[in-house]
Amino acid sequence: MTFAPVASPSLDWQALADQALAGDVLSREQARAVLNAPDTALLDQLAAAYRVRRHYWGNRVRLHFLLNAQSGLCPEDCHYCSQSKISTAEIETYPFMAQEKILAAAERAYTLKAGTFCMVISGRSPAPRVFADVLETVRQVKARYPMKICACLGLLDEQQTQQLAAAGVDRVNHNLNTSERHHGDICTTHDFQDRMATLKAVQSAGLTTCSGGIFGLGESADDIIDMALALRDLQVTSVPLNFLIPIPGTPFEGRRELNPRQCLRILCLYRLLLPSQELRIAGGREVQLRQLQPLGLYAANSIFIGDYLTTPGQAAQADYELIRDAGFVLEGPDGAPLPPDLEGA
Repeated sequence: MTFAPVASPSLDWQALADQALAGDVLSREQARAVLNAPDTALLDQLAAAYRVRRHYWGNRVRLHFLLNAQSGLCPEDCHYCSQSKISTAEIETYPFMAQEKILAAAERAYTLKAGTFCMVISGRSPAPRVFADVLETVRQVKARYPMKICACLGLLDEQQTQQLAAAGVDRVNHNLNTSERHHGDICTTHDFQDRMATLKAVQSAGLTTCSGGIFGLGESADDIIDMALALRDLQVTSVPLNFLIPIPGTPFEGRRELNPRQCLRILCLYRLLLPSQELRIAGGREVQLRQLQPLGLYAANSIFIGDYLTTPGQAAQADYELIRDAGFVLEGPDGAPLPPDLEGA
């Protein structure tokens, strides 16, 4: 991914915030200008993005907890993924976890103040026995902990999404990952329309949708814009924004395309194009944003706490301090700010 910073002194970033707050979509030229802006404009861009973020989310930060409930041995060839069939990455592989292990992870998520427990399994789509186990485990988690449950299970049909809704799943994650044009360059075993079909099945079941993407996969500025516009058209509720972790053993292990300022400009663009959506800084924030992680919260209003699928995240205490030091407060499962004495250790 290569952007060419250009001087644009006449571009009024606050006018773009006004446009977003009015519900008007940015033009492609305006969106490109956000991505191609010089570093000297970055603080002004963040201020504009924060105006929009504050309008919808105040100074609250949502926490999500991610559990890789079934790891590896995936028949898909997603080039960025350590669990794919073409990866030689050294990762732990295991079938669907025993229910007691998942319940223990849910307890940890609740202890860490996560409002959403995200349960993920590897694979193209769940086998019938695994799907039945998922449904029963969801019921058990829901009965014990007052958290939202998000399930990420691969490709799903309408009947499966209806069963998930009946079991108590609040939201289903299925990322678009990139634009339709670029999708074939990162995966060949399924296509962009397969992913769109799953999201539409989720919506038909009355579940809220969680869908985002990964940056640093060789995409162009237009690919970044197109994915945002697709998510806007779908009216996706929650948008996880990942930044590539170039894991050794994957085809993309050598990619080093991003720097922290580019990541922040992407976050600003997504806030301006998706003004009311929950934006989550997801996998790769520690690797790609590095010391600028706190600035990401001026555009995004959510993060994962704990580890990712096959890579570790930073310590929970570091995340609590990051949030507090930047002047933000944790949001509880009901959407209200947590009292200071409940914000973490």
